[in-house]
Amino acid sequence: MNSPPASPGTIVIALGGNALQPPGARVTIADQFRHTRESVTVVVELAREGWRIAIVHGNGPQVGDALERNEEATGMEPLPLGVLVAATAGWIGYMIQQSLMNALRVQGIDRDVLTIINQTAVDTVAGGGMEPTKPIGHALRPELVERYRARGVPVGRDAVGNWRRLAPSPIPIDLVEADAVRQLVLQGKIVIAGGGGGSPVYWDERLGWEGIDAVVDKDRVAGILATRLEADTLMILTNVDAVYSGWGTPEQAPIRKMGVAEAEALLAGGALGAGSMEPKVEAAVGFVRNGGRRAVIADLGHGRAALRGETGTTIIGDGV
Repeated sequence: MNSPPASPGTIVIALGGNALQPPGARVTIADQFRHTRESVTVVVELAREGWRIAIVHGNGPQVGDALERNEEATGMEPLPLGVLVAATAGWIGYMIQQSLMNALRVQGIDRDVLTIINQTAVDTVAGGGMEPTKPIGHALRPELVERYRARGVPVGRDAVGNWRRLAPSPIPIDLVEADAVRQLVLQGKIVIAGGGGGSPVYWDERLGWEGIDAVVDKDRVAGILATRLEADTLMILTNVDAVYSGWGTPEQAPIRKMGVAEAEALLAGGALGAGSMEPKVEAAVGFVRNGGRRAVIADLGHGRAALRGETGTTIIGDGV
């Protein structure tokens, strides 16, 4: 086998949970494996080029399903949400790991792939973050909304107007195992880390790390991991083809490239709405502000084209 090419750098790829379980799709494992196999194509291409790679994936649909199964189980002690995050990170990581290993083998690419279950240190003081604001699970039928409300389960509208279950989502500070991930990535391993944003934890002076019944935004975690790895590029792959100016208006238009000041102005002006694009842009800005070369937000199927600047949105430092 030919020796690998010189690495063009380190990239952290954030895959949304909807990449594996798109809205409206069936929730069978067979279907999720199929979507997973489709989603790793861009990773294979980057591995062929010699990139050092870490992958962070979402789990919004999956952890909502797990929580519902957990609550419906009779005679069983319910599991905390943070434990369910770890559980979904395990089996989603397994799907990505297996799918990617098989795809790499077919292409004759010799790279190890492994999954790490991460703990994510969160800020439980500044900004709180323990109010239920993060949509998880699938869109709810009206009768299910009323059933949840009767049980005291928080529900609300998501960015596209669907009723969803809500969970607390405190602000992430760091990944407890970031140094270990860095060592593995530098060795050339493809590491699946921070799955579902990682299980949120806080430091207790007497007990050490303690879990929290919440979820963490995976895009913000991907940005933190990219900074800790001193990555060149953060690539956030989603189901929207770019960041738009004038979103939701007749004048909306994709923004192909912008500096952090322009991105921060969009955030401050509320131009992105309160939906899932906001944390993506915040993560991108934070990464570039902390020394990253560029952050790219793009549609899942056009990752390579977005890295070439042909589609998606690229955020860079001002004056670059």
